[in-house]
Amino acid sequence: MRELRLLLVDGYNILRAGALYGDLAERDLQSARVRLVDDLAGVTQGEYETVIVFDGAGNPHSDGAAHHVAGVTVIFSPFGVEADAIIEARARRARDVGRRVVVATSDATTQWTVLGEGVTRMSAMELTSQLREDTQEMRGHSPSGSLKGTVSERIDSEVRRRLDEWARD
Repeated sequence: MRELRLLLVDGYNILRAGALYGDLAERDLQSARVRLVDDLAGVTQGEYETVIVFDGAGNPHSDGAAHHVAGVTVIFSPFGVEADAIIEARARRARDVGRRVVVATSDATTQWTVLGEGVTRMSAMELTSQLREDTQEMRGHSPSGSLKGTVSERIDSEVRRRLDEWARD
C-alpha cells in the first residue's frame, strides 16, 4: 500500500482567501470551519492525509490536541503558539523522513520555511479554486445535488462542544 501524501492546510488563511469561504466566515466562523473540513474530507480521502491547522495562539482554552473528523485531522494550535509554527514543524518532520508534503497557505514566510525536497506549496487561492471545482463535480454526481453525510452531521456533540470552546476568538 502506498503512503498517502501529507496535506497541511493553514485553516484561517484558506477561510479568508476569497468568496468560497470568506463571506460565510465573516458571518459565522464556526460554520465556515465546518464547511472547510467537510469539503476537504470529501475531496482528499484516499489521496492525502489531511491536517487543517487553525490558529489558537490567543485562546487560553486551546491545548493543541488533534481531533479526527471524517478522516481529517483538525488542530487548533496551543495557546501561545501560532498555527504557522505547527505547520512548519509538521512539514519539516515529514520532509526529514522522505514523505511528500503539500502545504496550502498564502503566508510567504511559511512557504519559504517549508519549501524543500519533497515539499510543495499551494496558495490559498489555488486550494479554494480546486475545492470549488471538486465539490461542484461531486455535487453534480449526487442525485440530491448535495454532498451526502456532511461533517457537521457526523461530529459527535461532545467533540463539537469542545471544538467550539477551543475555537472561540
